[in-house]
Amino acid sequence: MPHALLLSGSLGQGHDVMAAACADSLHERGWTTATVDAMALLGRRSGAAGEAVFRRLLAVPGVYDAFHFSALRPGTRLARSTERAAVARLAPRVRDLLGRQPTELVVSVFSTAAGAVDALHRDGTPVPPHMVFCTDVTPHRLWVHESTDLFLVTSETAAAGVRRYRPDARTVVAPAPLRTPFYSPPTKQEAREEFGIPPDARCVLLMSGSWGLGPVAEAAAALGAAGVHVLAVAGRNRELEARLREVRRREPRVRALGYSDRVPALMAAADLVVTSSGDTCSEARAIGRRLLLLDVVPGHGRDNLQHELELGYADVTGAAPRDVVRAALAALERETPKPSAGSVRAPWEAAFGAALSSVGLS
Repeated sequence: MPHALLLSGSLGQGHDVMAAACADSLHERGWTTATVDAMALLGRRSGAAGEAVFRRLLAVPGVYDAFHFSALRPGTRLARSTERAAVARLAPRVRDLLGRQPTELVVSVFSTAAGAVDALHRDGTPVPPHMVFCTDVTPHRLWVHESTDLFLVTSETAAAGVRRYRPDARTVVAPAPLRTPFYSPPTKQEAREEFGIPPDARCVLLMSGSWGLGPVAEAAAALGAAGVHVLAVAGRNRELEARLREVRRREPRVRALGYSDRVPALMAAADLVVTSSGDTCSEARAIGRRLLLLDVVPGHGRDNLQHELELGYADVTGAAPRDVVRAALAALERETPKPSAGSVRAPWEAAFGAALSSVGLS
């Protein structure tokens, strides 16, 4: 059976979700796959240091915006030197992985991994067809390398963003793939029975990625006090989970959850999904839920947020709890969308198949 190496990155959960979607599609075609975390390949110390730096950039207002728009997007000397330091450690480990098992395809869903594969090309290492999969609406410069055979993106805007740096790049536009449970969610009635939400109550799902960015606990408390039932998800943020459980003790309309694999049911139970910009938006659209976007993710998050607004059935709010409540109450009165075209698997599979064919694979 043909084999593919998928290179992910553990900064947030989005990269892993996309890698898993590619793996599922390859498995259905008779492939075997191995998914590897590029951050782990850097080594415990370097990987942890890289994540710590990224978290600090996000935590200081304006700093990551400046780095993203002034360095990453144009690909300045600073951005490239940062990439070179990581690639120098990562590329030899990717070479070792390719040497352990015959591999017919490499898929990078993390920009540093894409740079590592390009480095192997440049030093003469034989590399199988290489596909880069990016769900950002405006990929920055370090996503795009001359040796990449194909770029799989989720909008025509992103395809144009790739061609900004490489006009001859081959691109395939696909709807964002979903985790398997999102293709068969429960009904609203079933989901509300599961989480104890009254049938006629106003209910929002409140979450902000696996890191739980922004004032999620404060917004949950304010929404509950305003008479809205809140399904509040902390992701992998243990501190936020503890704060949400404290909110739950004061406000009975708030249900506090940590990391959950029941997100399809949580979305089905809600009338509105309040979240940061990211892959959660595609999931909510597939369930048929309106979005209220928290403007809390800097850099690429700003671009992704604007794209979600352009797609419709979405509003944006600041992070202050009073702003979230006011915007949520208004959004609950607006029209609810039908499930998006991405709610069925066929369009993704067709696009992924076209991507494989484009690099000479079937």
